[in-house]
Amino acid sequence: MKFDNRVTRMTGAELPIVQAPMGWIARSQLASAVCNAGGLGIIETSSGELDVIRDEILRMRELTDRPFGVNIAQAFVRDPDIAQFIIDQGVRFVTTSAGSPERYTELLKSAGLTVFHVVPNLKAAIKAVEYGVDGLIVEGGEGGGFKNPQDVASMVLLPLVRSKVDVPIIAAGGFVDGSSMAAAFALGAEGVQLGTRMVSAMESPVHDNWKQAIVNAQETDTVFLNRFQSPGLRALRTERTSALEKQPDVNAMAEFGKPQDLYFGGDMESAIPLTGQVCGRIDEVRPVADILGEICAEFEETLYRLETSYPR
Repeated sequence: MKFDNRVTRMTGAELPIVQAPMGWIARSQLASAVCNAGGLGIIETSSGELDVIRDEILRMRELTDRPFGVNIAQAFVRDPDIAQFIIDQGVRFVTTSAGSPERYTELLKSAGLTVFHVVPNLKAAIKAVEYGVDGLIVEGGEGGGFKNPQDVASMVLLPLVRSKVDVPIIAAGGFVDGSSMAAAFALGAEGVQLGTRMVSAMESPVHDNWKQAIVNAQETDTVFLNRFQSPGLRALRTERTSALEKQPDVNAMAEFGKPQDLYFGGDMESAIPLTGQVCGRIDEVRPVADILGEICAEFEETLYRLETSYPR
């Protein structure tokens, strides 16, 4: 199926499917696989390892000739020169998150970059548009990772934001296949962002223990932490996260642990495994190209089924 909408035109990708910028995970191995399959791979900066990130961007140019992007997670990368650093790498598409859109939008856009900002609620969406972002990533509370403690489900948030703004929207949180992508489009999105589905992909660099934990998880096997702290976190249920769930006065970020021991060492109790509720809908580890191909086929089938079931 050929896509042609504001998201594909702005990103240069064939498909309006974006890979989420997970710290340490969203690097060239995974991002290039997404780009080569027609989607938009995003390189993370939330790890703070900017020298490594520079090498990862260079590596991307060896692994793919397709467009890709970089994320600036403001709360985790406090380098005041991060925007200029990204501009200097020749990147054309940036997502900003975990901070104010006021901080980098003007600088990035003046350098010719396209900027999408991640928002968890309507107030943040309107603010981002007022500061001139090109588009929004509207993130529901179903998704894994760092969250607004006052989470709102995508089914409510997405159509609400669409009713108030006219910029293109990429929907995040709860999207994993063609039918959920079709639902996102019905609610006003022009693209979807996948996190947990990409963590569990064959090309993901994380340890197989985490991938298999996602495959084996039920839809109820995530916890929402830091409901009364900031940032909120959605993670896979483990002994560590279940204990933190019962301690609402403890900031889970202070007890996050050693992420690289989890991500690459496979010790599921060494850190908090950030994972979305869609873990309950993932039943095998598959190559990125197969995942994106199946999503597009199911998306088209869903549209056809709706059209034939409810003809105009």
